[in-house]
Amino acid sequence: MKFLLTIMIILSVGSAYACTEDGVGGFLPENDLNIPVGAKINGGLSEEQFNAVIDKVENIYAPIASNMGGTLKISRKWKDGTVNASATRLGWFWFVNMYGGLARHEKVTEDGFALVLCHEIGHHIGGAPKLGLQAGLGAWASNEGQSDYFGTLKCLRKTFLNDNNKAIIKKLNPPAALVSACSKAWVNEEDRAICIRGGMAGHSLAGLLAILGNRGEPKFETPDTAVVTKTDNSHPKAQCRLDTYFQGALCDVSFNEDVSAKDEVTGTCHKSMGHKTGLRPLCWFKPLK
Repeated sequence: MKFLLTIMIILSVGSAYACTEDGVGGFLPENDLNIPVGAKINGGLSEEQFNAVIDKVENIYAPIASNMGGTLKISRKWKDGTVNASATRLGWFWFVNMYGGLARHEKVTEDGFALVLCHEIGHHIGGAPKLGLQAGLGAWASNEGQSDYFGTLKCLRKTFLNDNNKAIIKKLNPPAALVSACSKAWVNEEDRAICIRGGMAGHSLAGLLAILGNRGEPKFETPDTAVVTKTDNSHPKAQCRLDTYFQGALCDVSFNEDVSAKDEVTGTCHKSMGHKTGLRPLCWFKPLK
């Protein structure tokens, strides 16, 4: 009886899906890719790496979700060959679905996979702008671009904080444009290393997005020049998403300064605050101020 009552309460609060406005998609645009366990691939993550990445991020964000009134539940679907990820809410339960097919893709690095998880958590706590009531999501979900931005602005910084980042980036062969930009944005050497590492995580995912979109691989030195007339809630194109990860990594606002569910300025780099670097790209974001 108590179980049935609990379910009724949860359903009365409502459920919804992200990453897309209609709730049918995920981190990536809809695709038919499926990479089963045992597939012969050149790259990707092992099951051990898959679980280690999730453990690391979950240990940080489960307590944060709890303090915000939610219960973070990450489903580890290693055996599922789906090349995607998604977030769901059911009452106070905040679900994230992480699939083995995505982790096994040759373009996905451990840091890239961590960034996908950060993106999905970002739907839950990534702040404004949000998808909105018109999408039938109860206005709980941060939109796609904001979830990307949150990933490098806050989540990866917390995730990488205690790592030997200077040693790690030596193995990544980062492009000169990324190294130069991070060196200008950050004075502290450790912050610079985290910036570079975050940028390379975004580069991993942008390469995957380019393959799915049949486009050339995005580059740090060739930002998307498009300017939207209103904020676009859907998946930005590959170059635009790389630009978003890049700018999130460059923003010098502390990762300990929380974003706001209602205010797009709080905890971010924003032109209204005089910031010149680390701004959300105009290829998807239209500032309200």
